[in-house]
This record gives sequence, C-alpha cells and structure tokens, in this order.
Amino acid sequence: MRWYDDGRLHFGLGIEDTFIPQSGPGERALDEYALTEHYDRWHEDLGLAAGVGAEFLRWGVPWHVVNPAPGVWEWSWVDAVIARFGEVGVRPVIDLLHYGTPLWIEREFAHPDFPRHFADFAVRTAERYADTVVDYTPVNEPMIHARFCGEAAYWPPKLSGEDGYNRISLALAEGFVRAQRGIADVLGDRATFVHVDASLLFSGDVDGGHRDLVALQRAQSFLTEDLVTGAVDDGHPLNASLRASGADDALLAWFRDNAVRPDVMGVNYYPRHSTQLMEEGVVHVGGFVDPWPTADRGVEGLEELIRTYADRYGAPVMLTETCVTDAPEVRVAWLDASVAAVRRLREQGVPVVGYTWWPLFDMYEWTYRHAETPREASLLTMGLYDLVETPGGLDRRANPVADRFRFHAGDPA
Repeated sequence: MRWYDDGRLHFGLGIEDTFIPQSGPGERALDEYALTEHYDRWHEDLGLAAGVGAEFLRWGVPWHVVNPAPGVWEWSWVDAVIARFGEVGVRPVIDLLHYGTPLWIEREFAHPDFPRHFADFAVRTAERYADTVVDYTPVNEPMIHARFCGEAAYWPPKLSGEDGYNRISLALAEGFVRAQRGIADVLGDRATFVHVDASLLFSGDVDGGHRDLVALQRAQSFLTEDLVTGAVDDGHPLNASLRASGADDALLAWFRDNAVRPDVMGVNYYPRHSTQLMEEGVVHVGGFVDPWPTADRGVEGLEELIRTYADRYGAPVMLTETCVTDAPEVRVAWLDASVAAVRRLREQGVPVVGYTWWPLFDMYEWTYRHAETPREASLLTMGLYDLVETPGGLDRRANPVADRFRFHAGDPA
C-alpha cells in the first residue's frame, strides 16, 4: 500500500524552489533558495515544517547547483538536507525541474539534448538517494514552463507564440518521460510519481468572441500531461498544431509507446490567479494579469478543477499548491475554506489524498528578475512564517496561519 492510500487526508507544505540562474541585460538570476536564504537556513526550515505537523514537503533539488558544469556533480548540500528530512520525520516529495536548467545547457529547453541531460540528472538523483527518497515530481507546472519560456518569451529560451508553446511542451514532455522511466528503473515498485501542473479556469466572454482562444488555452493547459500519458492521437485538439511545430508520426508514436502515468495527479490552484478573465483589453497569456476579484472562482473553481483532473487522468488527486497572498487573517480564511472543500470532495467520492499549502514561508515575486529594487520590495506574504529582514538575515516568524495549519494537519479524518 502506498503511503497516501490509508484513507486519510495527508497534509504537506512546499518551499518555493523557482530556479532561473540565467541573467542578462535587465535580468537578474532568480533563485528562490538564495533569496529566502534557504541555502543557509535549511536545517531550521525543515524543523519548522515538522513543527506544524506537515507529513510531507515538496522540495526541489537545485539542478544548477548540483550539476554546475558538464560531468561535474556536487551533492554535499543536498546530502545534508536529505539527511535532515529523516531526522525530522517529514517525507520529501522531490521536485526535479522548477523552471530552469544549469547555465551550461545553451538554449535551455530548446537545446536538442535537453531531454537526455534532464533524464541523466533525474537518474543520478534517484540512485544517490535510493535508500531514503522514493517520491518524485519530474516536472513542476509544465504549463507555466510552456507559457513563460515558450508562448510569452518571458523566461529563457524565450520562444514565442503557439509554436513556441508547442516546442517547449514537446521538449519538456520527452524529458519528463525519460526521467520518470529512468527513476522507475532505479527504484522499481517503490517509486511514486506525483505529476503536478498549474490549473486554469475561464470567466467572462467564454462562449462568445473568445470561444476559440478559450478552447486553445484549455487544450494547452493539459498538453504536457496528455503527451506523457500517451493521450495525443489524431483526434487530439492540438494534433495539427503540434505537427505544424515539427512533431511527426514517429515522435507522437514514441509518446504513446513510452507513456508514463501519475500515481497521484497534483493540481495547483490559486483562487486569485488560476482563472483567466476573457475580456477585450485583457492580455490573454496566463500569469501576467491578475483578474481578481472579477474572475476569482474561489472554492467553486477549486472543486471544479480537482474533479476535472481526477476524471481526465484516472488517478488519485492531490492539491499540491494553494494559498492567497494577503494578510494572515485572509490566508487563514482561505485555508479553512479550501480544506473544507477538499473534505467535501472526499465525502462525495473524489479520491483526494493530500492538501499542500504553498509555501512554508514567504517568497519573492518572480518579477524580481526584471526589477532593480532590493529583494524586500518583491516580498509576497504567502506563508505560515513571515520573512523578516534583520541585521543577521531573514528571520522566520510564525503567523496565525501556522497555528491553523497545525490544527488541520492534526485532524485524522
């Protein structure tokens, strides 16, 4: 029996692990572990997760740190952190790709050998920690990768348009499949794969003038997961688009022949960001416009998306990220409402096995990468612990969300 199959709702947390080490004119490297001082405070941070009752922690291995040059591997920092997981009794669910590659991979996801480089990293990680780590998320939020690195030309390799979206999705999907199959070869039946993607709803002019765009973006939101699970055939709504981007019969057949499945399908849902407002004058590339409160679907949207992913992929589902960026009392209200929604779904027979508040402590907005202001100007108040600037660095100070999370995590239902 898998650890999540005991009938309980399992509570976990995440530490924001966006890594985009590339920099250039007007662009700083974005490494959330550096910004939040997690590289220095990891021992304390894992203790904080355990202290509020988290059973698992979504945590990323920084590929650019452990593999700084071709054939060079430096594991000492990760070794210490993984050992600490065992000390505090929190289960690591390992993120392997959270938006960035090492600097030496030119053109990042557009490099022709990206899938094999990524699979090599995944297999080496699985081999090194085979005695202690068995839960993996190969690629976090492939939809956001494809939008920001492909369609919107916002992050490296800065492709653009529908073709850019497709090319990033195809590269990610191939790397995803090779990584998961490689990890499974190392760990056998002990391996558990938590697939995680951002989720997307629509409001406003959905059935009128924006009907075609809604249909395209809805299909795009599932594209990478559809590819890795072998669901892209001649009847798929993006089949013609993928072929126009270079996906031939052989490549699409390869995905079907080498399909991998989620043991758990992770859904990331943010009530103020996961709904795309379809109105004239709104930029319709997910992630750049916050439509709240006009489009905020709240727990209704959360329940709809969890049902959608459970039905589409036929696996147990987990809420793998959620929160609101606001004052502690607003965060507590969303925590209570979203936990109640998840419990309702379970009562109705939807196989929801986990709930994840993201993140454990505050993080810094991705726009920091293109800003010139100090990090404190980009702080996002999202966590159970506030990040507070002090002469000695960033203190972690508990706020009321920590106590409320501990309350929910202690409920055995």
